[in-house]
Amino acid sequence: MMTVGARLVAPMIILLLCIPIDLIKAEVITLTPETFSDKVKEKDTAWFVKFCVPWCKHCKKLGNLWEELGKTMEGDDEIEIGEVDCGTSRAVCTKVEIHSYPTFKLFYNGEEVTKYQGKRDVESLKAFVVEETEKAAEKAQLEDKEL
Repeated sequence: MMTVGARLVAPMIILLLCIPIDLIKAEVITLTPETFSDKVKEKDTAWFVKFCVPWCKHCKKLGNLWEELGKTMEGDDEIEIGEVDCGTSRAVCTKVEIHSYPTFKLFYNGEEVTKYQGKRDVESLKAFVVEETEKAAEKAQLEDKEL
């Protein structure tokens, strides 16, 4: 005989199992040749993008690092975490001059701001993206005032 709690929880578990995986890990947005340019051009928004290929041992070694960063940055409306599979989106990777994997680049208002070269842990990545986004936003504000 099922308890009242079990009768309430069982349907919720079934419902969660029916949610597409894309919605569960929505903190990291997969960018494609069709979406990349429009997304990184969003006004007053920074895009921190990981460029990888599935066969790269260094990319595999990252494990869930990028998803963890996405979850950490979820509440920040000005910073988006994205990823590009250079195996299926070669045109994007060629356009932004990706020559090794993984490569992490920050874009702001459609412009490449900088490439990340630091430690590969969530705290270092977050500190970098927050600091560089603030610098890019200040620069953009100064440029807007000059116009």
